[in-house]
Amino acid sequence: MADEQEPLDVDAGEDVEMEVEEKAPKDMDPMEALMICLQKSMHHDGLARGLREVVKALDKEVAEICVLSKGCDEPGYTTLVQSLCKKNKIPLINVPDSKTLGEWCGLCKLDEEGNTKNVVNCSSAAIISWGESSAAKDVLMKHIASQN
Repeated sequence: MADEQEPLDVDAGEDVEMEVEEKAPKDMDPMEALMICLQKSMHHDGLARGLREVVKALDKEVAEICVLSKGCDEPGYTTLVQSLCKKNKIPLINVPDSKTLGEWCGLCKLDEEGNTKNVVNCSSAAIISWGESSAAKDVLMKHIASQN
């Protein structure tokens, strides 16, 4: 009978976590570090995505860093985010593409092979909580410090 299969031996106490592989800090560029930091903060529920969430985080001064896409074609939107970052002294990082930022922020679906599909554009994001400390965060903070 097809309905009678052996039960899988699974330990209910085990936690399975998705690990993001990190390179050594000297091999990591700032955009790769940003991607890792965005994904880690998303997994720890510390990522604001979209205009409404980002503006609220910037206005309340709870954002650690803000990410803005250069592909955003609404000048009022970019002016608002840039001025709030400047007023509250929150570092602003620009990324070249809205689709890339959407993928990094988890605004996509994955197929069976793990490839992304149906990526939603994201014009801005803000890290509210880093989650856990990592080499990627150190690389990103050094990049931000070198720009100022």
